[in-house]
Amino acid sequence: MRDLEALAEGTDVNAVLDKLPYVKFLGISFEQPSGDLIGKLTFKQELIGNPALPALHGGVIGGFLETVAIVQVARDSKIRVLPKTIGITIDYLRSGRPMDTYARATITKHGRRVANVQVIAWQDDPEKPIAAAHGHFLLEPVSDDDSAA
Repeated sequence: MRDLEALAEGTDVNAVLDKLPYVKFLGISFEQPSGDLIGKLTFKQELIGNPALPALHGGVIGGFLETVAIVQVARDSKIRVLPKTIGITIDYLRSGRPMDTYARATITKHGRRVANVQVIAWQDDPEKPIAAAHGHFLLEPVSDDDSAA
């Protein structure tokens, strides 16, 4: 897939991900302020799960963390298709307030077929995370036959 090759080559992440309806619906975008890939979940009312607090829906936070992990793995790998989630564990640490949320992923182990990733999400202070995730993702590496095409 040419889009994933472009992602690995440093093309604008947002241009590639703009084609994914789920990413567009949630309002996820990416910034690279100092070379690090930072995911941004832009707040909108539709993302509220508990209007009494108000707080972001846990599923929105989980989907955001998973997306940031997948994009980080795709950007750092030579793969043909997006990584598939094998398993992901999410720790909800604080309520997500009605404001923009940010996340950074770190690949803790990158093998030929599997990548392990940790993701931390925060709102106004990176030292006060609202959620953390640890995920395992299946990779489909590019074979020598595929790279010649």
